[in-house]
Amino acid sequence: MSDWNTQIIDEFRANGGAVGGMFEHMPLLLLHHRGARTGTERVNPLAYQRLGDDSVAVFASKGGAPTNPDWYHNVVANPDVTVEIGTETYPARARVATGEERDRIFEAQKAAVPQFADYEQKTPRRIPVVVLEKA
Repeated sequence: MSDWNTQIIDEFRANGGAVGGMFEHMPLLLLHHRGARTGTERVNPLAYQRLGDDSVAVFASKGGAPTNPDWYHNVVANPDVTVEIGTETYPARARVATGEERDRIFEAQKAAVPQFADYEQKTPRRIPVVVLEKA
């Protein structure tokens, strides 16, 4: 795990899910997932959008890079994940949103966090939306 992620994760856990700096007003969660090839547990801090009491969406934006992030490949291969939001930790199942559902969620994310529109403009790929449903 990068020092960058480690610092964010440590701050997240020390402050009940709150993180400062560039993420100060962005809802963040910690996604625990297993490597597609190695099975090694990994943790990534990710922006999320609450969809309901039992589900949230995360976005494989990778800052607008031309490729999907590693965590995306991992949750497609191993969809049983663990989610930390604030001080709550729970098991969840990941699934990739498609069609109208994906578009509706991503449009709402761009409206709430305009940075995601910038990511979309930077990349030729369609940014995947992953729904995490409480198990």
